[in-house]
Amino acid sequence: MNFQTEDQDGMCNILRVRWTIYPQTAPQPWIACSGCGCLKPFRSSGKIRLNANGKRLDAWLVYKCSDCGKTWNRTLFERRTIRDLSPATLEALQGNDPDWVRLQEFDLDGLKRKALRVDELPDAIVRKEVAQGKASWTTLEIELASVFALNLRLDRLLASELAISRSRLNVLHGRGKLRGHPDHSDVLRHRIKVGMRIVIDLSDEDDRGAIGEAASNPKAK
Repeated sequence: MNFQTEDQDGMCNILRVRWTIYPQTAPQPWIACSGCGCLKPFRSSGKIRLNANGKRLDAWLVYKCSDCGKTWNRTLFERRTIRDLSPATLEALQGNDPDWVRLQEFDLDGLKRKALRVDELPDAIVRKEVAQGKASWTTLEIELASVFALNLRLDRLLASELAISRSRLNVLHGRGKLRGHPDHSDVLRHRIKVGMRIVIDLSDEDDRGAIGEAASNPKAK
């Protein structure tokens, strides 16, 4: 599918931006809390616990009950020989590297193997960069990127970051002016996927400039 439009001079008439999305709150597993006596959401403490038995290691990520603070040790691995771990992983474990820990916190598949319910919170920060721009652009293309799994519906993200209503997004999609890649009939209601591209033809929209400004720049704090 070709997402680019061309003006009469054959030049690409497009504003292309890249949004890198940073989820702020890691998924929260619901665990039977011995302190509360019932299922409760647990939050990561950001701390790794290691246990060495000879040349074998056990590793846990420590979580705490959101109500009483009781801890739960989420198993990352057990009885792993040191030589099976890369030097970078071993260093991250021993130094409690925050970036490595954050990757574990967003390991949704791993969490779902440990808990019957996992809450995924939709709060995120979006960093915006212009990859290609032209003063006379009429089509906006947005590429979505993230390191972590995302729990954000496309219509909510676009409405928030472009400052337009979801109903207007639906109208644009219904008129064939908004397309996703990959595309399907209810793309706006789906979770966003890393690598997804959104193309919006704004040639007939009076507020095209304002939408382009919102697409290109972070929202004012």
